[in-house]
Amino acid sequence: MKINTIIVVGAGVMGRGIAYSTALSGYQTILVDVHAQQLADASTAISKLVQTGMGRGKVTASQAKHLEACLSTTLDVQQALSHADFVIEAVPEQRNLKKEILATVDQYAPAHAVIASNTSTISPTELGSYTSRPAQVAAMHFFNPVHRMKLVEIVRGLETSDKTIQLIQRLAENIGKETVHVRDFPGFVTSRISAMIGNEAFYMLQEGVASAADIDKAIRLGLHFPMGPLELGDLVGLDTRLNNLRYLHETLGEKFRPAPLLEQYVKAGRLGRKSGRGVYDYRNE
Repeated sequence: MKINTIIVVGAGVMGRGIAYSTALSGYQTILVDVHAQQLADASTAISKLVQTGMGRGKVTASQAKHLEACLSTTLDVQQALSHADFVIEAVPEQRNLKKEILATVDQYAPAHAVIASNTSTISPTELGSYTSRPAQVAAMHFFNPVHRMKLVEIVRGLETSDKTIQLIQRLAENIGKETVHVRDFPGFVTSRISAMIGNEAFYMLQEGVASAADIDKAIRLGLHFPMGPLELGDLVGLDTRLNNLRYLHETLGEKFRPAPLLEQYVKAGRLGRKSGRGVYDYRNE
């Protein structure tokens, strides 16, 4: 099957990054959301990505013009879905929300359309069960920031067909990504490891083992990570990290119980970079 039109559902940080990448690679891409401000913010962020890319020589003027022609946004989810060959669901990591969105996608997308979820933890078998086409559903896990991170985790559900996996693989390659194929198991590979390290860093911060800056510095320099676990939590969103941990705690047990300090930060609205404050303060940047 040829992919002519990609619909990205959810214009948050991940959705806008995915839409940028697919449109830059020449796919007709429609970014949809139910909130006008979210779409406006996404358009602004994508424009900044283009300008930064051009300034660094990563994006040519021709590519920028092509992206502008390929990418559109809309609040009309049903109308957009009616044109879909390939749908990428990129809404927050909340099971009930994904269930609602996938049911809508299933209702309005053409019968041939493949549905890929940018879930970081939730079983694609479960996600496929929310539709009438589980053979056409899989997880396609991108990483933040999408335009810079090369990896995509491809996770097939119990009913996912070989054809669906091959199509996702081809799309990932065409937008310049490397892939790994992962068995359907909670947390896959990267989220399971990242959540555990990030949670342990919060426990250490809570226990006063070291300051946040020193915990991150120790992991960066001592273990050669490109970013400390607390910095990474702020980047991906502490609410997202907490949702992941809650799911992993539910499915894999006590070793993933969220640190109380992490729960406290989320309750206080300290979600990371997107809210201006998380473990660190970004309000003056």
